[in-house]
Amino acid sequence: MINYLIVGSGLFGAVFAHEAAKRGHSVKVLEKKDHIGGNIYTKEVEGIQVHQYGAHIFHTKMDDIWEYVNQFAEFNNYVNCPVANYNGEIYSLPFNMNTFNKLWGVITPEEAKAKIEEQKKALDLEGNPKNLEEQAISLIGPDVYQKLVKGYTEKQWGKSAKDLPSFIIRRLPVRFTYDNNYFNDPYQGIPVGGYTQIIEKLLDHELIDVEVNCDFFDNQAQYLQSDAKIIFTGMIDQFFNYELGELEYRSLRFENEVLDHDNYQGNAVVNYTDAETPFTRIIEHKHFEMGKGNKNKTVITREYPKTFKRGDDPYYPINDTRNKKLYSDYVKLARSNYPNVIFGGRLGQYRYYNMDQTIMAALQTVKKEFSE
Repeated sequence: MINYLIVGSGLFGAVFAHEAAKRGHSVKVLEKKDHIGGNIYTKEVEGIQVHQYGAHIFHTKMDDIWEYVNQFAEFNNYVNCPVANYNGEIYSLPFNMNTFNKLWGVITPEEAKAKIEEQKKALDLEGNPKNLEEQAISLIGPDVYQKLVKGYTEKQWGKSAKDLPSFIIRRLPVRFTYDNNYFNDPYQGIPVGGYTQIIEKLLDHELIDVEVNCDFFDNQAQYLQSDAKIIFTGMIDQFFNYELGELEYRSLRFENEVLDHDNYQGNAVVNYTDAETPFTRIIEHKHFEMGKGNKNKTVITREYPKTFKRGDDPYYPINDTRNKKLYSDYVKLARSNYPNVIFGGRLGQYRYYNMDQTIMAALQTVKKEFSE
């Protein structure tokens, strides 16, 4: 007898499966793709661990989450220091003193702050920012906005920055230090040997049965009639056959290429912030692993944002007012009609989770489910 049927083998589903099995519960995991791991899946190409669904850098402030994930992999000391390419001009990210020095020739934090204030005053912005463009300019001024924010953001979201809500960029990292580390978190790194091993170890238990190439929706009615409790990590609106309407997402398309280079771009992540370049960034995977792999080859991935349509992989929930209301309505419907189904993860809970947040949410669900 199966106690828990878990739909999706990404981090949320795998952590829940692992913890349930540890407590003696029989678990079956259904995975629509032909591999486990969801979007953190990595595959070895030319001795290089390639992130198949975009760059994933593990980072967290939470001691317990860092300790938890380190049970399943050894992490290197990779630090995320992306750079921006604006029509061939290279700038440091996040916006910091290296960025401001390149833009204006300023050297001290006081000079950088004065320059930003001077630019903001010239625009005479009044009141609360009404959209993303005004929010960004109010934080870093028009020079940084035009070169490093506008084009990238409009490609990412497929809309004019004037039509995007200000909250998207409310926490834009701006630092008046010469520090290129994108994250403030004390723990950061990439698992040596890739992310897939983490999921493999989480699911390696005699009480866990995993079935890939298995779409829950092919037998949804049958699964719902079973005695198993369901942990659903797919799209909550799809679960209900879009009964109340479709939630919105942004999707991505990845273009992988193996090159006869030892070192193509000199950095793991380079963002292309001009409007003309159709992709948002190029990832060179060997730099996540400090140059490991074939010395004569490298693997790059170009990342193209796209409008989501049914059948695509959803990546970014669009958490505007309309979608938040619709998600809330689906939650109410779930509670009244399917008390035996738990919705989890980025798609089931319709929110942008980092990996550490996904693990935390899964462990919180475990704690609630098993009344620890």
